[in-house]
Amino acid sequence: MIRGTTPSGAASEEDASRWVRDMFGRIAPRYDFLNHLLSFNIDRTWRARMVRRIAPVLEDPNARVVDLCCGTGDVMIAMGAKARALVYGSDFCHPMMTAARWKAVRKRVAPLLFEADGLALPLPDRSFDLITIAFGFRNFASYRRGLEEMVRVLRPGGAVAILEFAPPAKTLFGRMHTFYSRKVLPKLGGLISGDREAYEYLPQSVGQFPDPAELSEEMQRAGFSEVRYELMTGGSVALHIGRVK
Repeated sequence: MIRGTTPSGAASEEDASRWVRDMFGRIAPRYDFLNHLLSFNIDRTWRARMVRRIAPVLEDPNARVVDLCCGTGDVMIAMGAKARALVYGSDFCHPMMTAARWKAVRKRVAPLLFEADGLALPLPDRSFDLITIAFGFRNFASYRRGLEEMVRVLRPGGAVAILEFAPPAKTLFGRMHTFYSRKVLPKLGGLISGDREAYEYLPQSVGQFPDPAELSEEMQRAGFSEVRYELMTGGSVALHIGRVK
């Protein structure tokens, strides 16, 4: 399994983390608009399905939930709007956190936000019941350390839900998806955001990411049990759910 994200020119995990943080900081102002445009608005459906899958935890008033790599806060806000649980959001990119805070205020959801790296969370052992992460895990400089940190923070019986792009399958849809991701998305994303490099990184990071079965195995090696996953949109997106014993 690949250790973690490897942006072009990054010689170490520290370089990779810095590159990703800076890149997201640059595209934060147009991030939401481009997410919806480039996914044909299907990204809303993907996130909504994840929130439905973990709804029982959200209904527990004694539960504590944290959305890692929360970006501009879509999943955090969706959970906070309906949860009886205490919901937090965290990201290591300050401009993204600023956007999430303002969006939460506009949506009338009290933002419980803290800025932190997912590889070194400032949280006690066994302190949360659920961790969610939507389209942020593949940007970790170390997948194994990220998973082990989630295991550390979760209480026994706690769960993780990871929503992430999957490498394109060798099907007609997969070939069409690859063409769109490599040829169309960088040009359109670069034109609108003014940062083509960021949207060239997207298909590169997806292509390097483990396939759903490999990620399931890595989750189990890190300490998760009852790991399962479901595919969406022709297998281009996968939702993994695992528990801590």
